Amino acid sequence: MNNRTWVVLLAALALAGCDYLPFGYTPVRDIVAAPANFEGKEVKLRGTVRDVTKLPVLNVKMYTLSDDTAEITIATEGNLPAVNDRIALKGIVKSALILGGQSLGLRVEETKRLP
Repeated sequence: MNNRTWVVLLAALALAGCDYLPFGYTPVRDIVAAPANFEGKEVKLRGTVRDVTKLPVLNVKMYTLSDDTAEITIATEGNLPAVNDRIALKGIVKSALILGGQSLGLRVEETKRLP
């Protein structure tokens, strides 16, 4: 292989795990339909912010993220986005309880907001 081929191959490998690529996002519908398959796993999501909730006394900050397939609650320790903002994020899927494949308290705990 020549040097150019090696450079292209290395660049492709370096970008494969990059958060900034426009692919690798999980449809919200997949998480909502089978929460047990995603429990404790990191996912990349993108969509539009619908509702924002802040309870300062309990230090709770959440928002609803909607993509073209479904909606899911996102818990964050960062700044809350504005309603109708389009955002992308990485987070861990969590449920308070999964019983018979149904999730109670399904949410994604945001770990990183993506550009």
